[in-house]
Amino acid sequence: MKSAAIFSALAAMSAVQASPAAGPKAKRSVTPITVKGNAFFKGNERFYVRGVDYQPGGAAGNVDPLADPKVCKPDIEKFKKLGINVIRVYSTDNSKDHDECMNALADEGIYVVLDANNPNYSINRDNPHPSYNAVYLQSVFATIDAFAKYDNTMAFFSGNEVIHDHLNTTRTAKYVKATDRDMRAYIKARNYRKIPVGYSAADVTDNRMQTAHYFNCGSEEERSDFFAFNDYSWCSSDFITAGWDKKVEAFKDYGIPLFLSEYGCNTKTRDFGELKALMGPEMTHVYSGGLMYEYSMEPNNYGIVKIKGGDLNNGKDQTGEREELPEFAAFAKALKDYPAPEGDGGYNPNSKASDCPPKDDHWDVDPDLPDMPEGAKIYFEKGAGKGPGLKGPGSQWASDEPAPIDNGDADSSSDKPNAAMRGVSFDKAPLVISGLAVLIGGLLL
Repeated sequence: MKSAAIFSALAAMSAVQASPAAGPKAKRSVTPITVKGNAFFKGNERFYVRGVDYQPGGAAGNVDPLADPKVCKPDIEKFKKLGINVIRVYSTDNSKDHDECMNALADEGIYVVLDANNPNYSINRDNPHPSYNAVYLQSVFATIDAFAKYDNTMAFFSGNEVIHDHLNTTRTAKYVKATDRDMRAYIKARNYRKIPVGYSAADVTDNRMQTAHYFNCGSEEERSDFFAFNDYSWCSSDFITAGWDKKVEAFKDYGIPLFLSEYGCNTKTRDFGELKALMGPEMTHVYSGGLMYEYSMEPNNYGIVKIKGGDLNNGKDQTGEREELPEFAAFAKALKDYPAPEGDGGYNPNSKASDCPPKDDHWDVDPDLPDMPEGAKIYFEKGAGKGPGLKGPGSQWASDEPAPIDNGDADSSSDKPNAAMRGVSFDKAPLVISGLAVLIGGLLL
């Protein structure tokens, strides 16, 4: 496809001219996570995601917990007690320093999966074309710059639940996949190590498989490095009742790593029996683990730790005392009872592309991706500069002119709210789609 040829040439040219952003490495070197076939590896050892989704303050707070040691340090102690190896962070401020928190996580061998979007800088589900612009990509690339130096940056998400249960939302797919492609091309052009990039999907029966195959089809430049989805169908039940056996069968020949970016249905008291299946032979040949939703107790009632005062002032202060809730011990017990298996788990070493799904009553997507906005190409050579942070003016209605590149030390984030933004943050609330319980993502990304 045309975009593949353009990106190969652009990446090759930029790789000669560019060098990685300066900055200290994590204090304790950890082995970066790589992709082989349909699995993740830590060196020569199969790596399974055994972690939690981490967003103190929830979507409303829009807090970067990795920019404030007073937030991350007490939580890292809880992560150690749980025995997890990965956290997912939904919003990070790409204008801030993250050395102390990322180093502390690395010291405990904990990896981080990061959403590259935030509410002000994201693809607009209702009107995607204008929101895919150079200002948006500058923020995405600045997030990559901010975290590429850390060996425990496991992966980036190019989007979260942008495609949903209405046909019109499937039309956003090509813009999210274009962002996915652009992120990998930028990582290569800036001479960073190969950090995996993929998409976190909603578990929508009507388009789950189309979405998965779409992000794994096309040229090598266009295919995602992994695919994940948010699955709330296991409600203290079992492998068969939850329908996970059918999902394993559907993905048995899938050509890239697959894991659950959110799980943990809370319609009953949770025992987290999902881990027995995720770490067992019925799933490890297809799945690479998952992230339990979620660490901190927010209005949606999924948390296992309560942060004192964390529900006040729209969740802006997350420095209060941590209280372990009853499900904390249940999750810790499940992690201990169901460890990661030894060996390679029956993974498939051969990575193969899917066929791009045809249009139908539930999928309205052209296979050709849009070219990257012209204004964003300057970042491949010069870097993205300082990011706009979480309070910048936003990108969804920005022009395609490149954002100014600020490589200085001044704080470029703004306290001015983005007046153009409509409501793009949602509390988690169960939504029944085609007989399966799924949830709307904490952020529209």
